[in-house]
Amino acid sequence: MLEAQNISYAHRKFSILENIDVSVNYGELLVIVGPNGAGKSTLLSVLANELARHEEPILFKKKAFKEWGDKDLAHSKAKFSQSNSHDIPLSAKDVVMMGRYPYFASIPQKKDQDATQKAMEETDVAALASRDYNSLSGGEKQRVHLARVLAQLDNEVENKMVFLDEPLNNLDVLHQHRILHTIKKFTQNGNAAIMVLHDLNLAAQFADRVMLLKKGKIVAHDVPAAVFTKEIISRVYNFPCIVCPNPVNKNPLIIFGT
Repeated sequence: MLEAQNISYAHRKFSILENIDVSVNYGELLVIVGPNGAGKSTLLSVLANELARHEEPILFKKKAFKEWGDKDLAHSKAKFSQSNSHDIPLSAKDVVMMGRYPYFASIPQKKDQDATQKAMEETDVAALASRDYNSLSGGEKQRVHLARVLAQLDNEVENKMVFLDEPLNNLDVLHQHRILHTIKKFTQNGNAAIMVLHDLNLAAQFADRVMLLKKGKIVAHDVPAAVFTKEIISRVYNFPCIVCPNPVNKNPLIIFGT
């Protein structure tokens, strides 16, 4: 679904990413992990076509982003950013409805109302619909914006892609798993997702493939069991760990500080 080769990016002559190749298959969840400053969010922004580059084009469904019309692209891809405005003078429902802006000119139609309601139920914020967004907790605001992204991609287009930068920030354990199950279900319908996470165990549990970055370079890019080894994790994070099978699903279980 998405192909990119030789991605390099620098800011004010400071190299952030170096020679990164990425491919994401239909129906796949790729999780990007790595220490602080590894370039995870920058890579996600480059892949989502938010940062200008002059090297080889990124292909989304076999077409460069410049070949897409704005409306068609908005119906096919969406991005959840790590930083969202903390001061939005709207109700929670109106913020979620922002995800439907590519679909109507002035007045939302029934399908827009339905998509908004569905997304709010999936992220467990339906009960907050009439609340002032600015009165919500950090975790509630996070889920409202996740609902906005889901509402944007609620359409009949096949093979959509969502980019998610630290979507689990401020969420409790229940909602972390609820959101990850929602994203996993999204990919299982022929769509794809690229997600930045810090929690390696959640990445191991939900990712189809993992890309581990350090200082702007790929250290490992494979299935979780091949990436999350004691030797690789201890070296990249400079912190001791042990890796054992998760008793629930046999995925790698990483325990730090041993």
